[in-house]
Amino acid sequence: MIDTHSHIYLEQFDEDREQVITRARANGLSKILLPNIDSSSVEAMLAVSDAHPLYCLPMMGLHPTSVKEDYIKELEIAEQWFEKRNFIGIGEIGMDLYWDSTFKKEQEDALRVQLRWAAEMQLPVSLHTRSAFPEIFQVIERHYDSRLKGVFHSFSGSIEDARKVLQLPDFYLGINGTVTYKNNTLPAVLAETGYDRVVLETDAPYLPPVPYRGKRNEPAYLPHVRDKLADIFGVSSQTIEEVTDKNAAQLFRLTP
Repeated sequence: MIDTHSHIYLEQFDEDREQVITRARANGLSKILLPNIDSSSVEAMLAVSDAHPLYCLPMMGLHPTSVKEDYIKELEIAEQWFEKRNFIGIGEIGMDLYWDSTFKKEQEDALRVQLRWAAEMQLPVSLHTRSAFPEIFQVIERHYDSRLKGVFHSFSGSIEDARKVLQLPDFYLGINGTVTYKNNTLPAVLAETGYDRVVLETDAPYLPPVPYRGKRNEPAYLPHVRDKLADIFGVSSQTIEEVTDKNAAQLFRLTP
């Protein structure tokens, strides 16, 4: 299994990070992908990646909730990192209007710039979309480039949103622990769209699956997401694992 979105470099893991990675391996995870947040998180993220160079693979980008007055400086810092080392993707980028839309225009601009990088560098994007599906689709449509590819991380949209995502060639739905939550509409959405364009993720330390809801999430819990998808589609867990691993490996150009 491949965890396509995890923040195990955050301080929530400072006390037991090595044990967390050991448990991930023991539970069948072959890779953990690390999306960045902003300039303050780079050092910690790269330290984890450098300690596990073939296992924890970093991305570079500016998270939408970190887009403030100084976002242009933040983008410059992120762009400079691409000259210093390799990254497997551009993320975590996107738009988040859930709590606050003060910097909506700045978020749109930051997304536009980073989508341009993705096309030019031919790297996949990890897209954060919260209360902003119409806005993100508008930005993508306005600046569409056939080289764009990526994942709508922690997908939480409607059937219509899912269909719009899947109309974009080389874009996938990132599914995590929320799919196990009671009264979540995601199982019904996925039942309509299928699992051909799905990748697995945890978003650790956030969004733990049942039965760990309310606790810190970690990559070792990813089998619960896989097994829930198997239940939804009426297929084996092995089938879900094979399809999602193939999707993740293809999207992020991963080698075994």
